[in-house]
Amino acid sequence: MADILLPSKISEVESSLVSSEPQRRRPAPKRAPRRPELPLDDEIQAWSKPTRPVEDLDSLAGRYPDRHISLSSKRKPMEFYDTPERPKAFSMDSLEFFFLIAQYFREALPLRLILLMIACQKAGGQIRLTQEEMSTVLDVQRAKINEALGEVMSHGIVFKVRRGVYQFNPPYSYRVAEFIPGTELVEAEYVQVDQDKTIANIRKDESLPQLVRFPSLEHMREAIEELRKKRAEERAARRLARAQRQEEGTAQ
Repeated sequence: MADILLPSKISEVESSLVSSEPQRRRPAPKRAPRRPELPLDDEIQAWSKPTRPVEDLDSLAGRYPDRHISLSSKRKPMEFYDTPERPKAFSMDSLEFFFLIAQYFREALPLRLILLMIACQKAGGQIRLTQEEMSTVLDVQRAKINEALGEVMSHGIVFKVRRGVYQFNPPYSYRVAEFIPGTELVEAEYVQVDQDKTIANIRKDESLPQLVRFPSLEHMREAIEELRKKRAEERAARRLARAQRQEEGTAQ
């Protein structure tokens, strides 16, 4: 005698045999490529297989105690102008100089003028700008340019070579080298001027002021201290005068 299925049992069997949604095949998880250990037995493998990234120099040094391990600094963009004939040429400015002039100069124009001359200097610290050009670029009257330039020159930061040509003192700002890209008609040019040679030429010129021939950032530091002392005395005098006026008003 055949078995008789109840309606409730039939629905259970159908639901177990037929799924309401199609089954999707799950992709297998991707495995990271196995990185070989160093050193490789065959040197040719280094060109075809990825190496394991270095995360801990101490553990790496422990794995290879007979090897010298060093970490070089990262090269910054536009820091070097490399050529096969002149490797590792660079431009250099004194960060201490920037720090001191930011403390000393209370007016914006001398600072703007110094930054303009830094931007326009050639290899060896030479600046080919007339006062008219400085006035046009900074949009300032020439009389004010002449006054600000005189203040900057009084500290030995720059000195005048001839009309339209000025010279930076190496301790303050000095462009060691510059690379001039070539064009279809002109070949590329590399210019380098050693700092010690420029200093020697400056010291030989007895017509220059003593502060120019023997520049020192210490002079700027002393000038900053004198300026702060003077400003403190002026503030104290103003406070005293204000207090006296208040006492006189109270007495009346």
